[in-house]
Amino acid sequence: MERRAVLCVTKSMTGLIVNVVNEKRSYRAGAALARKVLFLVVLTLLTQIGGIVFLATIGVSCVAKIPGRLAWLAVFLSLYAAATVAAHQVAPLFGRVPLPCFSGNTPLKLQSPLYCVLNRNYVTGDVLRVADALSRHMAGAFPGTVTLALDANFPFLDGFPLLPHLSHNDGRKLDIAFYYRGKAAMNGRTRSPIGNFAFEQASAGAPLPCDGRNDLLTFRWNLGFLQPLFADWHLDEERTKAAVQWLSSDGRKMGVEKIFIEPHLAKRLAVDDGIVRFQGCRAARHDDHIHFQVAE
Repeated sequence: MERRAVLCVTKSMTGLIVNVVNEKRSYRAGAALARKVLFLVVLTLLTQIGGIVFLATIGVSCVAKIPGRLAWLAVFLSLYAAATVAAHQVAPLFGRVPLPCFSGNTPLKLQSPLYCVLNRNYVTGDVLRVADALSRHMAGAFPGTVTLALDANFPFLDGFPLLPHLSHNDGRKLDIAFYYRGKAAMNGRTRSPIGNFAFEQASAGAPLPCDGRNDLLTFRWNLGFLQPLFADWHLDEERTKAAVQWLSSDGRKMGVEKIFIEPHLAKRLAVDDGIVRFQGCRAARHDDHIHFQVAE
């Protein structure tokens, strides 16, 4: 079965390439090949394991002669779900553990199920211990507070990029959502549906080290067109400052070596010292979340 599936994948991809090279049905074959390569690349970049599941789906569909796109999609989703569950079991062999997708009544939660679906919720054991301790500290200092985790890392392979981040590639990094206020403190909610890209704007005279730069290769997206769409809540400065201070002190004792936050926010919150750093002008903005990482 496995050998037949591999042969089917090879035959499918090779046949498309041969047709393109021989200029036989070149347009249709070329378009089909381009779509498959694009799906393979995008799924791999978004989820790490999705590209492999895509190839497996081609093989299974070929062997079982599965007709129709809906049936094909059902096979892909079934295999992807199985691979995601398997990743939870195998990742510890690579030194990573998943942040819990269903965390019950604990004060540490993933901001969205999307992070689990995309396999972006993996960290080392040290990072998980820091995140858990931070959430319990915040819940104790500010009763009812829920700490939301955002992007972490993929389950396997040091050095594999987790776009649009430049450094989330070894299990030692985790992003934490800001805390917000409406008329009262907001708990377990963020301005953005995924916790990211709802940027805090700098006040007049605040330090802006990237102001005026127009780098061609950068992940520092301003996304101005999105900003009016996000909830009109205010940054809870007291809780956000407390979280950064805990990471700089108690967290540092547990191995935290760097915290990234934009300079204008670090100054505004009076946390612009110690291990609080600026990530640089080519990396993603950090005035929508807190990034921390632990030492190796």
